[in-house]
Amino acid sequence: MAEPVAEREYGRVWDGFTSTEACRSNGRVAAMVAQEQPNAEELSQRLAASYNELAELAGSLAHEIKNPLSVIRMNMDLLAEDLADGQSQRDRRALNKVEMVQKQVTRLENLLNDFLRFARLRNLDLKAGSLNEQIERVLDLFEAQARELNVEIIRYLEPDLPGILLESQTLQAALVNLVKNALEAMPHGGQLLARTRLTRVGVALDLIDTGCGMDDKTALQMFDAFYSTKNGGSGLGLPTARKIIEAHGGRIDVQSAVGRGTKFTIEFPTPRRLA
Repeated sequence: MAEPVAEREYGRVWDGFTSTEACRSNGRVAAMVAQEQPNAEELSQRLAASYNELAELAGSLAHEIKNPLSVIRMNMDLLAEDLADGQSQRDRRALNKVEMVQKQVTRLENLLNDFLRFARLRNLDLKAGSLNEQIERVLDLFEAQARELNVEIIRYLEPDLPGILLESQTLQAALVNLVKNALEAMPHGGQLLARTRLTRVGVALDLIDTGCGMDDKTALQMFDAFYSTKNGGSGLGLPTARKIIEAHGGRIDVQSAVGRGTKFTIEFPTPRRLA
């Protein structure tokens, strides 16, 4: 079969180059491409700068939205007081509408607060601390609520657990979110097991509940921003918890089965000087 004309012509042109000329040509092209393309480090720096700028803008926008929301809330509260003693059907309808606006304002304020916590997380001031101490404080905080829900909190904390680098207030915020989610999954009672243990490279915390559990789709998407299965939920609680844990150099995994419960496992590395 005859070779296509275009391919024959291309072959003649290429054959006209000596190997040295071809190498020089390739070298010039490669140099031009290298000049035009940023290296990996420069690209990473640009992406980081863009992310930081976007986070700052988003945070500023959230603050700007909170200011008029505060004004709306204040005026709705005053209007509700004026209508509280009204006896007419018109006053009662107006009060119902005011209360609806108040609920939506509260929802927006909570969403903005969750968003600010998610967007403003930066480099943490990590210091040596005890994971056992952090989870103990959080569990103590929820003891009263657990009793009301008829949930038994069981603690198996490794007494010789090595220290890790942490920022106490921030890490506790992540743990609060996980424990809160576990209790909400057991509205009719159950057990919440908190267990710390040693791993090959550090320490781990298991939070195991006997709640309603999750299907595979929910488990896969639960750490995605703004994904929520709760009415009125912001969908930022678990993504923020994951972001905090990763900022501590750790990682979080989840295993769940519908009707059986959920297990969160958080692992942190142990710095050699603290081990």
